[in-house]
Amino acid sequence: MTGLWGVRPRWRTDVLGDFFCPGCGGDRNYRRQHGRRWLRLLGTPVLPLGPVVGSVQCTSCHGRYGVETLEQITSVRLAAMLRDAQYTIALAVLAAGGAGSRAGRDAACTVIREAGFEDCGEAQVLAALAALTGHSGGEPQEVDGTADGAGGGLAIELHAALEPLAPHLAQPGRERLVLQGAWIALADGRYLPQERAALAAVGGCLRLGRTHVDTLLEAATRAPR
Repeated sequence: MTGLWGVRPRWRTDVLGDFFCPGCGGDRNYRRQHGRRWLRLLGTPVLPLGPVVGSVQCTSCHGRYGVETLEQITSVRLAAMLRDAQYTIALAVLAAGGAGSRAGRDAACTVIREAGFEDCGEAQVLAALAALTGHSGGEPQEVDGTADGAGGGLAIELHAALEPLAPHLAQPGRERLVLQGAWIALADGRYLPQERAALAAVGGCLRLGRTHVDTLLEAATRAPR
């Protein structure tokens, strides 16, 4: 007779969305659900017994996971954040170097196109730089988070683009972002003090200490791109 009875939850869907499914190992659709345990007779719910902890169910593998799973960003979102980070770093280094060097501009455009902005050329980069800094080249700018005007504006952009990304990148990925900025700075010769300050700001946003960043910058001089 005991096989006639059982206890199973009954789920109701609260939210639909996209998430990174740990079971599938990729981006999938999910249902965020809450539920209640029911005493069942022959599979039919007859008596509510109490709530169960809310969960997330993948619509593909039907696995059920804790709601903390939604804190993991999707692959699509991570790729977009990484593109924005590379773009912002390139602008910050150009602003710090004055954008007056053809080699520096070419290096920045290369990094930006490789990041996924395939149609972005020098004119678009300089226009974006002018919009953020109020100038299109010439004198180097401070981008260390403390300067006013151009430096302060780009410092805000760096914090906005890099800090949300940092927890989701392994250390080699964060180091590569710094190195990409270093390659732009080195395209026209040795680092300027303002370029070092900008790259230190990049490292700080990416949770890399100043000594660590200095080591990366030195390594970039020995192993050009």
